[in-house]
Amino acid sequence: MDLQLSIGMADNPRTRAVLNGTVKPDGIELIPTCVHASELFWRQLHFGDFDISEMSMSELLMAVAGGDDRWVPIPVFTTRRMYQFGILVRKDRGIEVPADLKGKKMGVPEYAQTAALWTRGHLQHEYDVHPRDMEFWMERNDDHSHGSATGFKPPDDVKLSYIPNDTNMGEMLLEGKLDGAIRYLVNTDNLVDRSTLDLFNHPDFKFLYADPHAEGVRYFEKTGIYPINHGMVIKREIAERHSWAVLNLFKAFEKANEMAEKARMEAVHYHLETGLIPREYRKAVETPLVRHGIKANRKVLETIAQYSFEQGLTPRLMTMEELFPPQVMEQ
Repeated sequence: MDLQLSIGMADNPRTRAVLNGTVKPDGIELIPTCVHASELFWRQLHFGDFDISEMSMSELLMAVAGGDDRWVPIPVFTTRRMYQFGILVRKDRGIEVPADLKGKKMGVPEYAQTAALWTRGHLQHEYDVHPRDMEFWMERNDDHSHGSATGFKPPDDVKLSYIPNDTNMGEMLLEGKLDGAIRYLVNTDNLVDRSTLDLFNHPDFKFLYADPHAEGVRYFEKTGIYPINHGMVIKREIAERHSWAVLNLFKAFEKANEMAEKARMEAVHYHLETGLIPREYRKAVETPLVRHGIKANRKVLETIAQYSFEQGLTPRLMTMEELFPPQVMEQ
């Protein structure tokens, strides 16, 4: 069975072996395409271009909660990052700590995107800065937003405006019309994002957290949460016609992840043996952070479902049983 597969990053070591054909799911011949995640999710949510693909976890929750049953989620988590520590702010706005974001105008590519969801949840639960405390300006609008496919509407207590099509978030930040960005994306050859200015290296801008790494360590030690940003989906019509395909795909991505973990551990042991990594860090560096399946990730998945409900993106608290098919619930 030939199926179209789309992944957002060609160089992701956790999916590379599936993408390049080193690992093949039983009974399936994959035809791979790499598409930037911003464009990929827009294309999937609007047009269903690919049989199997990465999918934004936030927008997947919204789609399923809203009755969109075109996709069957697979608990393969292709992208995990602590994007919540990448808040960019202008240096001249007196923003030194999270509480200073209250009353500020903050840009965001897509209000409902997963990175923004995790960031708002982090600000709310760690620093008592709620979404209603800020004013948001969203860059994607009209038919080029993901939200136009999921039926997104701003929560009643959130002030959200749309950045006009004749400008973009980067230009508004540089001109001082915005105080900062919850998430800033520079267009890398995709059909959705519009900003092109490199503000990460601009003298007028800085990250809210002077040491994002240290903040990430503090957060992980406190919560044990390493955010999940992207999962995988397969078209429901295929999964229902070939029910075996879901677990075969899961097993293939598990194998690819095991190969990536083995390669990482070889590098870890080399550095341990040569003394480049102190011995007291051995337990930490030997702990695998990227694992697939629901059992290993239930806390993270339930947290993002909680944040989505709290922030008004989903009308109810989604359960894992409502989101994932029965055959993967024990994985």
